[in-house]
Amino acid sequence: MTETPAAVPADATPEASEDDVFEQKAVRLAKRERLLAERTDAAGGAYPVSVPVTASIAEVRERFAHLEAGDETGETVSVAGRVVFSRNTGKLCFAALQAGDGSRIQAMVSLAAVGEESLQRWKEIVDLGDHVAVTGEVISSRRGELSIMVSEWTIAAKALLPLPNLYAELSEESRVRSRFLDLIARDQARQTVLARAGVNRSLRDTFAEHGFVEVETPMLQVQHGGASARPFVTHSNAFDTELYLRIAPELFLKRAVVGGIDRVFEINRNFRNEGADSTHSPEFAMLEAYQAYSDYNGIADLTQELIQNAAVAVTGSTEVTWADGTAYDLGGQWERMSMYDSLNDALAAAGEGSDAAPRIDATTPLAELTAIAERFGVDVPAHPIPGKLVEELWEHFVKPTLVRPTFVMDFPLDTSPLVREHRSIPGVVEKWDLYVRGFELATGYSELVDPVIQRQRFEEQAKLAARGDDEAMRIDEEFLRALEHGMPPTGGMGMGIDRLLMAITGLGIRETILFPLVK
Repeated sequence: MTETPAAVPADATPEASEDDVFEQKAVRLAKRERLLAERTDAAGGAYPVSVPVTASIAEVRERFAHLEAGDETGETVSVAGRVVFSRNTGKLCFAALQAGDGSRIQAMVSLAAVGEESLQRWKEIVDLGDHVAVTGEVISSRRGELSIMVSEWTIAAKALLPLPNLYAELSEESRVRSRFLDLIARDQARQTVLARAGVNRSLRDTFAEHGFVEVETPMLQVQHGGASARPFVTHSNAFDTELYLRIAPELFLKRAVVGGIDRVFEINRNFRNEGADSTHSPEFAMLEAYQAYSDYNGIADLTQELIQNAAVAVTGSTEVTWADGTAYDLGGQWERMSMYDSLNDALAAAGEGSDAAPRIDATTPLAELTAIAERFGVDVPAHPIPGKLVEELWEHFVKPTLVRPTFVMDFPLDTSPLVREHRSIPGVVEKWDLYVRGFELATGYSELVDPVIQRQRFEEQAKLAARGDDEAMRIDEEFLRALEHGMPPTGGMGMGIDRLLMAITGLGIRETILFPLVK
């Protein structure tokens, strides 16, 4: 009796052509018809309602990991999995069965154990990709492969289309368009799903330790707000009104704080009708949290703790290893730098001005900022305001230099309509953006809670909207009415879950989203 270990792809072939796939599907459909014809009860056929399973493949592997080559246990188990390798050699057939978690076990179907009819039926019916349930003794083969010596078997689900070549790399496009195949083929794809679940669990655990309450807020809103972004628009037949998919839950979570839920958070889906690239997706997962009687410094401390705890939960350390093998340190105390100071330092290094020249600050005129931008080839926004140009200049000069996780503090007032003005710097707000790996991971505020000033900020935003700025906010009377009932001093933050996975794994955003939107 010869044996081929399940891990060796004896019949690995290039990707099948469309004609080959069409032909294979026709053959498999004929096998499906045969299985249906052979069915003796409602549970049989190509897709039985249930199959016998007494243990998972992972449980069998853990329990019998001590077996040495040639060992027999005398113990019978029933397991099920997808056939990802198959080799038929006369009186003995080998198959590797793979569970959803990626664990595998070898099934050995022999003439002596199942009889000639069952062996021949296996050869004629079973294809790569089929789900099969097997019952038999747990043994270790002569080559030391943990195996089930099959005494009974049944088809659990007939696959009508062939698997891709599991021993060749799927293209990124194939991975995101057919994630179900990616999950079958790649350990990394499965590990990313588990990492995302671990991150969310860690975030909730950390919030629980700090006394936060998780809530849910509406996805369909009569008015979009909480961020500067272009919304998706839809129509409600029941209410005969235009609705927006939320761009942020902020204004509802702040209502919760007004109502007395002093520490509140939500992990939610947001939708922004904007571009898609390596760090942006039109639909994405967002964490937002608000803590009464805190400010942007306190919420920065909490954000650092949330991220570091998530890294430890997923990788076991704050020093993470990305998919390309690069090590990145999320540990320690993260730097906090001033946006204006760091920009002025960078401009000085670039030869812009001298020690005697005036530094850029919140009072610098738009014309002067525009001239600097044009001199260095920095794009000027379609609807320029001083704050937007300051941020564009900062991103051009300073952002590429950031290596370690960094809180960039104190933003222009005119780009931050929901943020409290800085307690000591005129024209600046108490806002930070956290940069990790060169992209913005999170943002935090000392929240604006004065309803009179908030109304003035909304009115300024409405003027921008009237001039054609699709990202400007509208006046939200219901939110203002809530603020007029009194909101305590509050620190708030928002963080992209997909981007947090990017920071921990080094993957692109389309890899961290299980089913990303693609054309």
